[in-house]
Amino acid sequence: MRKLSRTMIIITLIMISVFPVMGVSAQGEEPQIRITQVDNSRFPQVTVYLSATNAAGEPIGIDPATIQIQENGTLMTPVEVLGGGVQVGADPIPVTTMLVIDISGSMAKNDKISAAKNAAKAYVDQMRPGDQAGLITYDTHVYNVQQITSDKAALTSAIDGLKTGSDTAMYDALVEAEKTLANISGRKAIIVLSDGLDNQSRSTADDVINGVSESGVTISSIGFGDVATTGQTGLDEAVLKSLADQTGGAYGFTTASDALQSLYEQQGRVLQSEYQFTYISPSNLRDGINRNLTVSLTTGVVPAVKSEYNPGGVLPEVSGLSWNIFLVILLGLLALLFLPMLVNLGMKSLGGAKGKTAGTRSVGRSPQPARGRIKLK
Repeated sequence: MRKLSRTMIIITLIMISVFPVMGVSAQGEEPQIRITQVDNSRFPQVTVYLSATNAAGEPIGIDPATIQIQENGTLMTPVEVLGGGVQVGADPIPVTTMLVIDISGSMAKNDKISAAKNAAKAYVDQMRPGDQAGLITYDTHVYNVQQITSDKAALTSAIDGLKTGSDTAMYDALVEAEKTLANISGRKAIIVLSDGLDNQSRSTADDVINGVSESGVTISSIGFGDVATTGQTGLDEAVLKSLADQTGGAYGFTTASDALQSLYEQQGRVLQSEYQFTYISPSNLRDGINRNLTVSLTTGVVPAVKSEYNPGGVLPEVSGLSWNIFLVILLGLLALLFLPMLVNLGMKSLGGAKGKTAGTRSVGRSPQPARGRIKLK
């Protein structure tokens, strides 16, 4: 009996020690996949950027071989899969970031501007060789403080020189950031910090979203204010969340200075650990028709995520054979258009020729009196 009890105790201890660890490991490492950017600037080559994070928003490693992407329901064969910075030996993906910082008057309260500077400089400190960043600030106006550069010293100096101003024009600043990043290739992102409500922009949230579709950039937003306050001084958390959700970015919120720096550093870690999946689209014409994307893992541990992209094309592209068919049809239509005119010209020419022939027969002949007629006096 004692032997049986001792055996049961040993089994119980083993179960207690093993199964909770397994459960925590499975829960903590279960990835959340997001499509952060689709780059089709070299279409039909398409590059999809993906992030894998845990429930706390921290990047985790996944086996790149388990990533599968479908375009319009067809499984794509990868040309190249890179990234996964949290893994040893992973190929890093260079990142270009535009830091957009609120310098409105409310940022002077509780010295929030100093916290913003420290957080931005911490982000710059994390930059790897190949990474680059720029700095745009906004109050009533938008200021291009530092052009995109890999020079950490220049970026730090630009951040240190920030001073607060007046009102808030966040949408205008985001539109300017999108324009600046439009011609930059590769992975590019905007991180915007706001502590209040936009009250000066000429642009709208829709303008910002439309600009993302053209530039292919991700917007991550950080709220640094009081969500309980209403009016112009309150934080527009709904807008910040919506911008992040619609552009493949992430949203974070804090009221504490030290937590603000942690948010910036986490954003940097997530960007630096993304995966880059490149393939050739089978629908290789820029026909302006959206392509549906589905990303999943062969392990099946997370639900598939969906997105779409548009290859662009103001006028539909056609293949060489289609161009030949198009030209034949065009020539046929032109022939039909001018056929009535050609027929009329032919008829007139024929009628003129007959008239000339009749006139030629009467030349040089004397008029002959009509026969068989009686002239009455």
